[in-house]
Amino acid sequence: MLKLKHEFPALAERMIFSKEDSNPVLKDICRNWNSKTMRGVLFLDPFGMQVDWTTLEAVAATKAIDVWILFPVGIGVNRLLTRDGEIPPSWRARLDRVFGTNEWYDRFYRHSNVHGFFDVSTQIVKVGSYNAIADYYQERLRTIFPAVADNPRVLTNSGGTPLFLLCFAVGNPSKKAVEAALRIAQYILANG
Repeated sequence: MLKLKHEFPALAERMIFSKEDSNPVLKDICRNWNSKTMRGVLFLDPFGMQVDWTTLEAVAATKAIDVWILFPVGIGVNRLLTRDGEIPPSWRARLDRVFGTNEWYDRFYRHSNVHGFFDVSTQIVKVGSYNAIADYYQERLRTIFPAVADNPRVLTNSGGTPLFLLCFAVGNPSKKAVEAALRIAQYILANG
């Protein structure tokens, strides 16, 4: 921070640094955002699944802030989705806050008939793959932002397991803004 202030004082004056929970800080910034005179780009790199859906709704409501989101598809969400659908209440609550709804459960789990030797039983099975989680998150973003890049970038570990999904959402609803922002973001996501 000191180097930034020394080498780029004008830029540093316009930046906000905070060591607080980002949810209330971002909501406060969005509440006070003047969309007639201000535009912004927000980079969200949360610690785990700490960005609440209500925070993204506040960002989208400004209609002036584009957002890059590093979504923890594998390192967060997939780890909380147990194979048998028996998810502890605290994990469910966290997933509800991340997706802004509890409808995720029906997207990632199905009832399946299991044929035993003498009978048929019904079990809940996980059908929420990494791709299903990514698709669902993109769908959710489209419910609050005017446009979302169709080609989020999957970031994997050295073994090829998805860890994060880099998503981009456009805040400004004007056709020109959407076209320009998507063209740039989709190029970056495809070639970055």
